[in-house]
Amino acid sequence: MKTSAYILLFLLLFAGNSLSAQDSSYGEHHGNTLNIGLGIGGYSGYYGYVGHSLPVFNINYEFGVAHNFTLAPFATFYAYHDNNYHETVIPIGGKGTYYFDELLGAGRDWDFYLAGSLGFSIVHTVWDNGYYQDSAYHTVNPLFLDLHAGVEYHLSHKIGLFLDLSTGVSTIGLAFH
Repeated sequence: MKTSAYILLFLLLFAGNSLSAQDSSYGEHHGNTLNIGLGIGGYSGYYGYVGHSLPVFNINYEFGVAHNFTLAPFATFYAYHDNNYHETVIPIGGKGTYYFDELLGAGRDWDFYLAGSLGFSIVHTVWDNGYYQDSAYHTVNPLFLDLHAGVEYHLSHKIGLFLDLSTGVSTIGLAFH
C-alpha cells in the first residue's frame, strides 16, 4: 500500500513540475469530458487476496485544472458472487490525470496519459443460504487506490474512444467532449 502511495505522489509531483516546463502554445485543451467505460477489475481484499476478474462500469467527468492536467470525480460499479455471499462494490473518489501529448509529439487525434485515482468503496454484502458472518466484516478494502496508463483516439471533435489500463479497474469506453 505504501509503495502505491509513493508512486502516486511521484506522478503528481512530476506532473506539477512538467506543467511549468512545457510550452503553452500547443493549443489542445483537456477537460470538460464525460468518460463512460466498461471493462474488468480485480477483486482485492484486506489480506491481499485477488479473486476473479469482474465486469466493471465506470463513469467520470474531467475538469481542466492546469495545462495538460485534469481532475475528475468518478464512480465505479462491480459485483462479486461467491458460494456464501454476494458483494456489490461502488468505489467513489477523484482521478488526477496528466496528458503527455506534447511531450510525445502526438497529433490532435491522440491523447496519452498517466493518472491516479483515490477514493473509498461503498460495500454491500448479502450472505446466502443461511450463512452468517459479522455484519462489520467486508472482504473489500474501503480505501480505493488505482494507477492508470491510457490512450484516447478522437473519432471526431466531440467523441473519442479510450483504453484505460490500471492496477485495479481497466476499461474501454467513449469520451464525450
